[in-house]
Amino acid sequence: MSKPFDPDDDPAQAAAARTAAQKAAAQQDPLGEHDLIKAEAALIPGEPPVPRDAATLILYRRSPEGPRILMGCRSAGHDFMPDKYVFPGGRVDEEDALAPSLTELAADEDAIVAKGAQRATRAFPLTAIREVFEETGLIVGRTASGMSSVPAAWSDYYAQGVAPCLMNFRFLGRAITPPMRHKRFDARFFMADADDALIDDRPPIDGRELNDLRWFTLPEVATLDLPNVTRFVISEVEARLVREEVIRPFYLYWAPTGHVRERL
Repeated sequence: MSKPFDPDDDPAQAAAARTAAQKAAAQQDPLGEHDLIKAEAALIPGEPPVPRDAATLILYRRSPEGPRILMGCRSAGHDFMPDKYVFPGGRVDEEDALAPSLTELAADEDAIVAKGAQRATRAFPLTAIREVFEETGLIVGRTASGMSSVPAAWSDYYAQGVAPCLMNFRFLGRAITPPMRHKRFDARFFMADADDALIDDRPPIDGRELNDLRWFTLPEVATLDLPNVTRFVISEVEARLVREEVIRPFYLYWAPTGHVRERL
């Protein structure tokens, strides 16, 4: 009796199956959230909220164990990503763009941040500096005095005898929260070497916004309860700091097929 035909034994059939599987994988949401977010959409009535500008600063330190990243756990009382480990950051205030600084973003960094921006680009790194100070007590900047026209929300920061310094910030990328979420942000992510960016070596202080603030190694970060977007950003940090890849900033946004990642 002849052996029954098995398509798995046919090289052409097997190659076609592999090609189909690869195409399907390429179309999947890079954050793996497509089905989850679609399910959440039914819980959001009416039009999706308009994304609010936000900014985040990823501070890192070199160590014998590899890069260490400053992260903290959002308090359980938050209605957006409670009990998740994140980087310091938050919403842009209108007056952040008015905060005087000693230096500005490098011209090439500023040009990329400007893509799609609806406000002065300097507002984004300055927001990140203010949020780091408010959420961790750490001071990003340089010693300075006599700074005039200080925005009210910045008075405590400038009272430390410092001013922002933006020239060594690196723009990591931009991510927009999917439209099905009850809160949405259009966030810009920056990174900076803590040994250069921070005024001193004081430890971070837990507060109302973030607790368990620590400098985590990348293997330690992998064990934390992270939002998917944060896990994605960590992979971008690792590519630059560990594998020393030269890649353009990412742009992560939502499309009907799921998350889309582009390079700016």
